[in-house]
Amino acid sequence: MSSDRVDTSQVFVCKQCGECCKGYGGTYVTAGDIEAIARHIGADPEIFVGEYCQMSGRRPVLAQGEDGYCIFRKEKLCSIHPVKPRMCRAWPFIESVLKDVGNWRLMASACPGILTDVPDELILRCVRQELADAEKKGL
Repeated sequence: MSSDRVDTSQVFVCKQCGECCKGYGGTYVTAGDIEAIARHIGADPEIFVGEYCQMSGRRPVLAQGEDGYCIFRKEKLCSIHPVKPRMCRAWPFIESVLKDVGNWRLMASACPGILTDVPDELILRCVRQELADAEKKGL
C-alpha cells in the first residue's frame, strides 16, 4: 500500500441509514448494471429498463417507489446488494465532486455519513483515490 493513500474514513463513514437509496439526483444504471441486476432478479434484460427504470434525459435511472426510495430497497436493505449499480458502489465518491467540491456538501445534507468539517483538498484526494481504485477494478 502506497504511503500517499488517504484513509477515506476521514471524510465518509457509512451510517447504513439508507438515505442514499433515495437516489439523490437519480441512480443511473449502465448497460452492465442492467444486465447484472436483471440476471440477479430473474428478469429479461430487454425489458428491464421499461419495468424497473425511469428515464432522466436519455439515461435510465432506477425507479423509485412512492416513499422516494429505490424500488429495490426492501425492509430497509438493498435487495440487489451483490449486484448494485456502479453509482451505488461508488457512493459518495462520485465524479461530480471533482467538478465542484461544493457537491460534497450538498450531498452531505442528505447523507449523515458524509463529513464536511474537513479540508476540500482531503475530500478531493479521497474521491480521486476511490475513483482510480474502482477503475483499476473495472467497476
